[in-house]
Amino acid sequence: MDQAPGNPQEPRDAQGPPGCYRHPDRETGITCTRCERPICPECMISASVGFQCPECVRDGSGTGHSPAAARPRTIAGGTVAQDPRLLTKIILAVNLLVFVAVRVRGDSLLNDLVLIGQWPPYPFVPTEGVAEGQPYRLVTSMFTHQEIWHIAFNMLGLWWLGGPLEAALGRARYLALYLLSGLGGSALTYLVANDHEASLGASGAIFGLLGATAVLMRRLNYDMRPVVFLLALNLLFTFTWSGIAWQAHVGGLIAGVAIAYGMVHAPRERRALVQWGTCALVLLAIVVVVVVRTAQLG
Repeated sequence: MDQAPGNPQEPRDAQGPPGCYRHPDRETGITCTRCERPICPECMISASVGFQCPECVRDGSGTGHSPAAARPRTIAGGTVAQDPRLLTKIILAVNLLVFVAVRVRGDSLLNDLVLIGQWPPYPFVPTEGVAEGQPYRLVTSMFTHQEIWHIAFNMLGLWWLGGPLEAALGRARYLALYLLSGLGGSALTYLVANDHEASLGASGAIFGLLGATAVLMRRLNYDMRPVVFLLALNLLFTFTWSGIAWQAHVGGLIAGVAIAYGMVHAPRERRALVQWGTCALVLLAIVVVVVVRTAQLG
């Protein structure tokens, strides 16, 4: 039963964030900008600035509490933005622009962006890459697609998963999650794949978002069955369909889970240290993998 307005749910644990006043079992770091009660993503309603709870939106005047006395924060401590999907839109646009540029310029541009090999891959011809002094390919391959179905699936995943994560983590933390997940996928591909396996696409970053979604839902005590089913289905496709770089999927998933866990489980008094320390450790692991593999290739 809903709690009466004006009587916010007290935190269950002094160490953790309070529970949503309408769903006390769901911890959240987001508050209504009018009455300042904690609200979970299900109860958030976008307002001109931040988010409002259903009661404040319904009565149009709030409940008498001080309006927006403090800037609302997400569960990870980020600032609640007016457009919670801004970065997701920008990342999606970059992927689309690269795809269009490749379509216009052809395989010559694609060969400058992929992580491994020359496109098209049949017959496959190894070309210069990270080991030859082009580490930028670890990043450019994250935004590169060749087939329409490939970019369509990845961009749908980005839109469905990215928006809620950006709203829950805040822009800076969300951007770190996306980029490091993509780099994690590139690094594992670079380490494990041989030079006869072409690799491109944003799938590593998308799997990182999927892993982060699972961590966030578990943290908020949501029903895990939908995301577990989605993750299992994607992993099934990863290891059964031909032509899929499973290394990028697994690397991105591992990085995304590790970063998200550090983001949403960091104790409030050491939140920034734990969160950015986790990101730094993941980045360090990526650098070590790249350096080791480059040394192996001579």
